[in-house]
Amino acid sequence: MDDTLEMERSLQLRKHAQRVMGAINTVVENLNDPEKVSSVLALVGKAHALKHKVEPVYFKKLTGVLLEVISEAYGNDFTPEAHGAWTKMRTLIYTHVTAAYKEVGWAPYPNATL
Repeated sequence: MDDTLEMERSLQLRKHAQRVMGAINTVVENLNDPEKVSSVLALVGKAHALKHKVEPVYFKKLTGVLLEVISEAYGNDFTPEAHGAWTKMRTLIYTHVTAAYKEVGWAPYPNATL
């Protein structure tokens, strides 16, 4: 989708955003349970590799945008400590997701563009 208005009106995109935020919420709620975190992110990674054929770099881009949005939304309340914690979360997500891609033998989709 290129049109911002189209994105705002897309029920499919809205549902996907809810699933994304639900997965992130599950990870945050289970930071003290590494097996649960690994399991959730492995499922996400495998689904996006095998079913959706999404290049893993998009997880890095998405989590970067998420970090920017949180930073803008909270302004001065988004302390350096909070920024550091979310940066660690970004790394955690990307590391686990890309590990799942490797586990399933990911080969970049031939028609993928960045």
